Amino acid sequence: MAEHGTPQFSTAPGNDYPQHEDMYVDFLKLVKWVIILVVAILAGMFIFLA
Repeated sequence: MAEHGTPQFSTAPGNDYPQHEDMYVDFLKLVKWVIILVVAILAGMFIFLA
């Protein structure tokens, strides 16, 4: 069988963890605002269509 070395995820060239973390923070902000928008739409529907 072939020899398998240890994974080099943290030491591989090209990993830019600060950029990944910034993108994740931006993603969480987007999810938060989308949830707020959906709740606002549902509240508007409840108020104006009831």
